[in-house]
Amino acid sequence: MPQLSHRVTTFTDSVIRRMTRISDEVGAINLSQGFPDFPPPKAITDRLREVADEGPHQYSVTFGAENFRAALAKKQGKAYGRSIDPDREIVVTCGGTEAMMCAMMTVCNPGDKVIVFSPFYENYGADAILSGAEPIFVPLVPPTFDFDSAVLEAAFRQHPKAVILCNPSNPSGKVFREEEIRYIGELCVKHDAYLITDEVYEHIVFDPYRHVYAGAIPEIADHVICCSSLSKTYSITGWRLGYLIGPADVIEGAKKVHDFLTVGAAAPLQEAAVVGLTMPDSYYEDLKALYTKKRNVFLSGLDDIGLAHTTPQGSYFVMVDISEFQKPGMRFSNCSDLEFCEWMIRNVGVAAVPGSSFFREPVNHLIRFHFARSEETLFESLERLRRLPSLV
Repeated sequence: MPQLSHRVTTFTDSVIRRMTRISDEVGAINLSQGFPDFPPPKAITDRLREVADEGPHQYSVTFGAENFRAALAKKQGKAYGRSIDPDREIVVTCGGTEAMMCAMMTVCNPGDKVIVFSPFYENYGADAILSGAEPIFVPLVPPTFDFDSAVLEAAFRQHPKAVILCNPSNPSGKVFREEEIRYIGELCVKHDAYLITDEVYEHIVFDPYRHVYAGAIPEIADHVICCSSLSKTYSITGWRLGYLIGPADVIEGAKKVHDFLTVGAAAPLQEAAVVGLTMPDSYYEDLKALYTKKRNVFLSGLDDIGLAHTTPQGSYFVMVDISEFQKPGMRFSNCSDLEFCEWMIRNVGVAAVPGSSFFREPVNHLIRFHFARSEETLFESLERLRRLPSLV
């Protein structure tokens, strides 16, 4: 048989999605792959029922239905504090995943270098490989997950074409401060690189932290490409509605890449989701309150059990330290975090993601949970995790 391409041998399947498959097999509570177990806003699902009858059911404009882009431009323009041209500065994609891939393929040539902060959402490494780029990893140092400016500047001296910044960060939960974003953006301007942001958790940020849109900072905006989606904000991860916002010349190129990658996002789902994009400010305030309560419930439960953890500033992820179970003489002293997670799914009934899938550094003692679940599910998860110390 002919050989497959070399690129498919350089990365594995998604560890996150693999944990979900194992969880489904044994009926565990899935706190690995980050999607809610509660419904989207009723206004959106009501509109979807109407669209099922009245349409549209055929292709929309390849780079996004006109009314969807107009609503998105108005919503994000308010957040940015400036007008956004729905025709020249937006591409609607099949989820944030395609948005990132589209951005990478638009700006990167084979052999270009791309800075990736570690820990990172696992797709970024594969995205770099698929676009022909070479990642340069810059560590975010636990527990605060700050970067060393000298290390970052050294990475820029390797002449990267782009920097990927996840803010709020998956998996660390870090929310980057405005001065950090300005600093990274100014380095991009100085070294003629793009700042590609992943901002899908923009509305899940906990007090006193706040989300800063890199594209809203005038001095660096021409170098910023924002990737985001509606998945987390409106609890519709399965709808796969994402988008790019960026300078007109970049978006013109991204439109072509997107067209030949996927043609376009689902027309009926765009039509239904316009209702979400026109939600009042109170919706986003309620969303923050909802996730603040879930975070408090889950973190308090972890404290009661005695599991050391991070305290996320944003997103709905928390990193738990399992090093207590990896001490010499204990069951997992010579086991990887992947083996621990697979064992925990089958024996404790709760699924997490091994931290090693997010870090370039040799990290083997952290696992990632998410708390985008009903309180009932979170309490049941904690009750099961309470048995963990006695089982190991």
